[in-house]
Amino acid sequence: MYCEQRKDVRLQNRFVWFKKWILERQTYQSLSRESGYSRASLQRFFYEYLALAPILKIQNKRTLHMRMDGTYFKQFCLITYQDHHSNYTQLIRFSEDEKYEEIKEDLQNLLRLGLKINSMTVDGHKGTLKAIREVLTETRIQRCLVHLQRQSLIWLTKHPKHQPAKDLRRLVLMISKITTHNDKADWLNQFRSWEKTHKAFYQQKSFNQNTDRYWYTHKLLRRTYMYIKSAIPNMFHFLDDNAIPKTTNGIEGFFSHLKNHLDVHRGLSIEHRKNFIKRDAAQ
Repeated sequence: MYCEQRKDVRLQNRFVWFKKWILERQTYQSLSRESGYSRASLQRFFYEYLALAPILKIQNKRTLHMRMDGTYFKQFCLITYQDHHSNYTQLIRFSEDEKYEEIKEDLQNLLRLGLKINSMTVDGHKGTLKAIREVLTETRIQRCLVHLQRQSLIWLTKHPKHQPAKDLRRLVLMISKITTHNDKADWLNQFRSWEKTHKAFYQQKSFNQNTDRYWYTHKLLRRTYMYIKSAIPNMFHFLDDNAIPKTTNGIEGFFSHLKNHLDVHRGLSIEHRKNFIKRDAAQ
């Protein structure tokens, strides 16, 4: 009995150092100095704890407003489903990419586990949108306005040469400032005016006599226009229900937190990196 108690105390004491390593981002060197354990011993303890990474528990609520996003680490993609109001991570998936089949399976599993999802805020990934429309037929899709704005500004560049691109860039910068239905109506009117005024410009085509092929002369401008136009039906649900998040910023903060932690703990194997994320996500 005495030996069992002593073993429990020993394991509990070791777990204190593990928490400092995973949560406080302390290095092996500082922990070794503080604990008296060698680096090799600490590494062995921590890898044992990582192998026991907890399984996330689903939190069942009557109505959920969720955020979903993916981020890429060096060896894999992490897809995360979070409850917006509690910031609770309901589900994570490790994959190679944001794949339609896998996202569809995730959503089906969330429904089977009893979650009632009122809205889902996502980026514009085609596979994600397709999976949500097929599985969550009653769920409102809110496009992340930060993703929308960021991608549009990349395509338009910081200093566009042509006036139509300058005018569209100004409209893109206004997106994050829309907070009322009047703002929305004003922005839509300006967007439609731009659409009508510059139609000939963004539809202009060039021809290559050698290949006998046409292409859009102002390809990135037209891509930005089409990207925004297709998103409009799902850009403003947050105005009708302020419980719906208009961005996935909460998940992006979670991703930054994970990457900062993993940067400190370089050298982990892929499996240990995944278990590290599971541990961190469950805190």
